[in-house]
Amino acid sequence: MAMQGNVVLITGGGSGMGQLAARRWAKTGKKVAILDINKAGMEDTAAGFDNIFPFVADITNFEEVKSAVEQVEREIGPVNRLYHCAAIMPLGKLLDFSPERTKVMMDINYNGLVNITHAVLPSMLDRGQGDFISFASLAGLIPTLMTGAYSASKFAVACYTETLLHEHMNSGVRFVCVCPPTVATPLLEQGKETAWPKMLSEAEDPITPAEVIDAIETGIDKGDFWIYPTNGAKWGHRIRRLFPGAIWKQVHKVEGW
Repeated sequence: MAMQGNVVLITGGGSGMGQLAARRWAKTGKKVAILDINKAGMEDTAAGFDNIFPFVADITNFEEVKSAVEQVEREIGPVNRLYHCAAIMPLGKLLDFSPERTKVMMDINYNGLVNITHAVLPSMLDRGQGDFISFASLAGLIPTLMTGAYSASKFAVACYTETLLHEHMNSGVRFVCVCPPTVATPLLEQGKETAWPKMLSEAEDPITPAEVIDAIETGIDKGDFWIYPTNGAKWGHRIRRLFPGAIWKQVHKVEGW
C-alpha cells in the first residue's frame, strides 16, 4: 500500500468500512487511531491489536474532534493518512424527514467532514505530506427518490472535498473522494430499516468493504481523485452528467410514481 509515514486516523472506526480499514492497516504494522462515539464498537475493532488506539469523540463537535486529533498527534504521531468514514444513512421522502432530522444528517455526514478537515488538514499542509480520503457516495452524485436527504449530505461532501483538492494543488497532500455504490455495511442496513427505493434493489448487488478499500489503494497509486469502486458506478456517474432527464425518467418508471 502506497502510504508514506506510520500513522493512520480513521473516523467511524467502530464499524463497517472504518473497522475494516483499521484492521487492515494494523496488520501492516501501522499505528491506527480510530474516532467514534461507539466505544463498544471501537473496542471490537481493536481486539487483538496493540497498535489500534480508540478515541471517543462526537464527529459533530469540533472541540471534541480537535482535542482527539491533538491527542493522537501528541501521543502517537503526526497523521499521515485520514479515512473519514463516519456517516449515517436513514432514507425516506424529504417531507418525512423533519427539519431536525435533516439537520442531524447534515451535521454528521457533512459538518463532520468540515470538523475533521480543520482538525487534521492544517498539519498535513504544514508538513507537505499526507493522504486525505473522504467518503461521498454514488448517491452523492446521482440522486433518486427517497434518498434526498442522504444524497444532499453526500453531494456536499463531494463538493467540499473537490474544492479542497483545487485549493491545495501541489501542496504534497493527496486528496481522494470515494463514491461507491451500495456497500454491505451496517450503514446499508440502516437504510433498509427506514425506506428502500426499488432503484437500489434493481442496482448491482452491494459490494464488500474490501472492494472499496482495494479501489482506494489502486486509485491513489494512479493519482486519481474520484474513486469509483465498480465500473457500474463510474458509468452511472457519466450517464447522470450527460442524460440527467433520462435517469429521472427511469427512476419514476421503476418506483411507479
